[in-house]
Amino acid sequence: MSQNENNQRQIKLGIPKGSLQDSTLNLFERCGWKVRQHHRNYFPEINDPDITCRLCRVQEIPHYIQDGILDVGLTGKDWLLETGADVHVVSDLVYSKVSNRPARWVLAVAGDSPYQKPEDLAGKRIATELLGVTKKYFADLGIPVDVFYSWGATEAKVVEGLADAIVEVTETGTTIRAHGLRIIDDVLVTNTQLIANKKTWEDPWKRKKIQQIDLLLQGALRADDLVGLKMNVPGDKQEDILSLLPSLNSPTVSQLKDSHWLAVEIVVDRRIVRDLIPQLVDAGAEGIIEYSLNKIV
Repeated sequence: MSQNENNQRQIKLGIPKGSLQDSTLNLFERCGWKVRQHHRNYFPEINDPDITCRLCRVQEIPHYIQDGILDVGLTGKDWLLETGADVHVVSDLVYSKVSNRPARWVLAVAGDSPYQKPEDLAGKRIATELLGVTKKYFADLGIPVDVFYSWGATEAKVVEGLADAIVEVTETGTTIRAHGLRIIDDVLVTNTQLIANKKTWEDPWKRKKIQQIDLLLQGALRADDLVGLKMNVPGDKQEDILSLLPSLNSPTVSQLKDSHWLAVEIVVDRRIVRDLIPQLVDAGAEGIIEYSLNKIV
């Protein structure tokens, strides 16, 4: 195979550098792709000869994908809207640096300020990194404001008297409140997206590889909120115990060597397990084992 043909058989993958980096690398590792970083090197190794990696700022990935410098990558819906890049959105991947839920860009003001709603900020100064989206937000509301770019430490701009309000991203609102700020509106709900170059998406081999990546990433995220349970169930208590089991699909039930006992296995939401296990024990289940899931496809 020629060098050019070999390049055609590789996917150039953009991994977001910064706050999403660790959670993204962990997600890929759970899918079977181990990415090995080198100190001060933006070209990490990956244990798949069909993929080459680049570490890039999440804000830059949409344009790199659009221009064909990268074939596929992960960025935020916010930065795709901000850049207006012309790409193919493969899927939504709802995860962030600390949780598996969408993040929000919020409009926040000083906790002791008189501003209670966006209209109160008419004629005021708004600091943000998400410049285009913020300008559109206020324009759609018909509120004249002065929006200026923040080069970091955005929350401090209000505290330092440099802005009357900010538009900043948050997952829990904790950092916003810690700076003495108060949220008065949501500007945008955002999440990570897997995006591909449009020409790349038309290549059958590359599309299949990207779909493989998407399938496994989605499977790993789906498994985050679920756990498996195994247990031994007395035959005469079968109906009572099965009635307690909310599962992803019907429980798997098999006969044990002792015909009076059954083995039952299910997948359930991890949030209900603390209440479910005592109920199962009370109903007669024994030998209950809880285990984590890597992927659900």
